[in-house]
Formats: sequence, structure tokens, C-alpha cells
Amino acid sequence: MAIELAQAKNFYSFGWKTGKIADCDPNFPTTLHAWDGEPLDLHQPDTAFFGFVQEGEAVIECASGRFTLKPGMYFSFNDRGQVSGGRGIVIARDRASGFFMIGGPVEEKGRLKYIDGCTDSLLIPPVRMGDACLNLLYFPPGIDQTPHTHPSDRIGVVFSGRGECVTPEGIIPLEPGVMFRIPFEGNHKFRTFDSEMRVIAYHPDSDFGPQDEDHPMINRTMVDGVSANKIDKIRTA
Repeated sequence: MAIELAQAKNFYSFGWKTGKIADCDPNFPTTLHAWDGEPLDLHQPDTAFFGFVQEGEAVIECASGRFTLKPGMYFSFNDRGQVSGGRGIVIARDRASGFFMIGGPVEEKGRLKYIDGCTDSLLIPPVRMGDACLNLLYFPPGIDQTPHTHPSDRIGVVFSGRGECVTPEGIIPLEPGVMFRIPFEGNHKFRTFDSEMRVIAYHPDSDFGPQDEDHPMINRTMVDGVSANKIDKIRTA
């Protein structure tokens, strides 16, 4: 097992190693893995993998090919692959299928307004409503969030900057490389002082995303001025 640097009802942080770090949300079966210099081999059928490069130059190999990534880049693939070089995290979502994707490096700030002055960006969106997603959270200096919870786990890593996570059990310092899990319904808030902070956060589920009857292709297909999403007889069964 990885070394648990902080362990409480509302927040866990982990030391770095190559391999499995922790089993996570039992309601949306998820496993946190990491690599730290040594190659990480991933082989799990019917599984979507979401990854982020924390440090150094990393190479991913999967069914789609071999690709070199820089710090701040992210990726997803299904079922089988290997990551080597540098350091980073990979989150496995059981019984899921994502798209192959490479993106980044992440931007300096989020594109969407969040809470209490923070912003976020949806890096890897859900393929369908309910699917997992990967996000960037940006905290400007001087943030003191409203205490809150989430209905599913939040798993990720601090990419840059510094701050702290405040829970009922205490305060956890945050700096680049802190790998964490906030369990579902875990009460917490983030604070920053004289430094901004960027955090990568995986969600195992979503209440947002395309559905068969609601997506850009069908919504913007018009028949005599009426969207095809309202014409049952022509929608694919």
C-alpha cells in the first residue's frame, strides 16, 4: 500500500510510488494508481483510465499508439496501457468506456466560474451523462471557500501553487505533488493565502453530458423549423 500521509474521515493524502494507491468510491468503483519513475502497467477489461502528468516527460502506450507527454498534460484510454517516465496519477473507473484522448498542458486558470472566486475547466468531459470526468480547479490567492461536500469521491493531485484543505479533523497543507482522495460526503473547504493553486480533480460520475435525446447533433438538426429532438418518429430507435 501507499503511505497515507493524512488520514481522516473527510480527507486522505498519499505518498508516491508506482502501482495501486487506493480503492476509492464504492458506489462508483474507482481505483487510484500512480507512477513514479518506474513503468506502470495497466490491464483491466471494461475499464476507462484517466491520467495526468505531474512531473517530467512521460510516455503512454496503448491501443491508439505511443505518445510523449509533458507536465500538465492529461489523457484517457480504455482497458490496457502502460505509462512510463516522470511522475503522475492514473484513475481507473470500472465498468466504463471513455474515448482515447490527450490534452493540455492545462491552462493557468479555469474557463468556468465555480464558487467563492474559484474557476474550473472540464478537461475530459463525460461521454454520456453520468460518466466520469476530469477537471482543473483554479484557486486565486486569498481564497476561503464555503465548507461543502460532494455526493461522490473527488480524487486528484495538486499541480501547482500552495494552499490548505480544512476539514473537521484538522488542516492539511497542500503543495505540488500532494495526491489526495476526498470521500463522498466528506466535509471540506480549500484556502489559499499569498499563492494561487491549481488542482486536478477526477469525478467518478456526473449529472451533466450528452443523452440520446439531447446532444448538439440532434438538437441542431431542424425539420421545418423544429428540432429533431422533438420529432420522435425520425429519431434513431
